[in-house]
Amino acid sequence: MVSAPCPSLEAPMQTIGICRFSYPGDGGFQVEHRSLRERIDYLYAPARMHERFATFETMMLPPLKAQSDDDFTLLIVIGDSLPPVYRDRLEAAVEHMPQAVIQAHQPGPHRKVMQEAINSVRRFDGDACLQFRMDDDDAVACTYIEHLRQAAYDVLPMASRHRHIAIDFNQGFIARPSADGLSVAPTNVPYTTAALALMFRPDLPLSVMNFAHMKVGQKMPTVTFSGEDMLIRGHNDHNDSRQKPGTRAPKLAPLDAAGKAHIKATFNIDADAVAKAFATPLSK
Repeated sequence: MVSAPCPSLEAPMQTIGICRFSYPGDGGFQVEHRSLRERIDYLYAPARMHERFATFETMMLPPLKAQSDDDFTLLIVIGDSLPPVYRDRLEAAVEHMPQAVIQAHQPGPHRKVMQEAINSVRRFDGDACLQFRMDDDDAVACTYIEHLRQAAYDVLPMASRHRHIAIDFNQGFIARPSADGLSVAPTNVPYTTAALALMFRPDLPLSVMNFAHMKVGQKMPTVTFSGEDMLIRGHNDHNDSRQKPGTRAPKLAPLDAAGKAHIKATFNIDADAVAKAFATPLSK
């Protein structure tokens, strides 16, 4: 086993979150398409984009904008074919979010493109790098970056002996957004993408996108934290993973007043704003 310098406590470890916003890559989809044109047409279909922005703007972004530790980078990867109307709206959504970086890439091998995108914003400064991935309908608690960074320091004694370590916060909700707001079910499934991070050795150029999230326990040491709601995993008709035959839908229930208050306090997500976004007619 190759040893590497142990990250220092002098400065915060760089933390990078990545969101693929309808990026038409080669691979990275559980639902296949016969051609690149077919994939682009599917990804940029008006009804799908209407829903993607509704979740991105009302579920994913609000908690990231309210992080108790705001020292992180949010890398948003799009295709260079994204129509200007959607690119403009995306830029407007993160205009006042200094952590956000939008990168446009040509279609290419999914994992390779994502790895290069992440490494383009990575400092490679001699300290470990924390990386997490999010879909545009996922969310993390407003304390996620703070808790993740503290957990990373807690496992530092292991860092010099392992290339990568998974830090998993597994408690939260599966949520389905609609014009009625949010319907949710509690979850504590390990290695759920939204609040799962990988801690990489300082000199290792791999990225969180090089690993299938459900298989990280087969590839590296993992540490799981429970007991506190830390994630929301979106559930909707356009979820790639929900479209495979045999997928069972979770039993969801509408939020009551107490549930709405908890979601707002924990995730900075306004269930009424979600309802309004989904009730808004599709623009012509």
